[in-house]
Amino acid sequence: MALLNGLASALESYRGRDRLIRTLGYCCQLIGGVLVEQCPTRSEVGRRLLVVSAQLSHCRTVLRLFDDLAMFVYTKQYGLGTEEEDIFIRWLSVLSNMADQLYYPCEHIAWAADAKVLQVDSARWWTLSTVLWTLSLLLGVVKALWTMLKLRQKLRSPTGTFSRYLVLTFPASQLPRSKRRAMEARICSEVLTLLSNLADLANAVHWLPRGVLWAGSFPPWLVGLMGTISSILSIYQAARADRQAEADSP
Repeated sequence: MALLNGLASALESYRGRDRLIRTLGYCCQLIGGVLVEQCPTRSEVGRRLLVVSAQLSHCRTVLRLFDDLAMFVYTKQYGLGTEEEDIFIRWLSVLSNMADQLYYPCEHIAWAADAKVLQVDSARWWTLSTVLWTLSLLLGVVKALWTMLKLRQKLRSPTGTFSRYLVLTFPASQLPRSKRRAMEARICSEVLTLLSNLADLANAVHWLPRGVLWAGSFPPWLVGLMGTISSILSIYQAARADRQAEADSP
């Protein structure tokens, strides 16, 4: 019953619904692709699952028609990241926000062209939106790697006024447990983000025009596998964040 209630709560929120639709869509693509390629007797079932996957992907595309404003508010609030301590992370985030902000209108135009609402070449706009998504993922990978490196350095040899006090008071291996646990949890979160971004990046490159690295070479099941991995990691991270928020609340 608790699992059912949790699922219902997730479906009531837009982000939770999107994660579940995404996961289901990629799972259908993974299973459908395997059945079509490896099980000739069940190829019809596989094709139907691939159709379901395509429809769920289209559903998410339509839902993203309403994401521009939320992205704009987030981008505006972050601004140039003047409150960010690390200048490298600051500019990575600014560039990532710009790529994400431009992604949505490009995808909307591509969708409208496919729907015959606009008389433009949809392929060009799909390509542009995929390039922006790829750029955002690359920036996310670099950001996660840099953050992990900095956190590991702090665990080994803390710097800064407060950290220098800790070094004088505690050996590096005996920092306060709460501080170490928080930093280790952050590293774990960054590892999950890195793996999720790499899985999505593999698919993003696949959807670029042929001739770019491995573009167009993934079979449906492999696209489904990469997407499923990314989606499950995203759901897990969201669940961890919710548990942490509940634990921190008075």
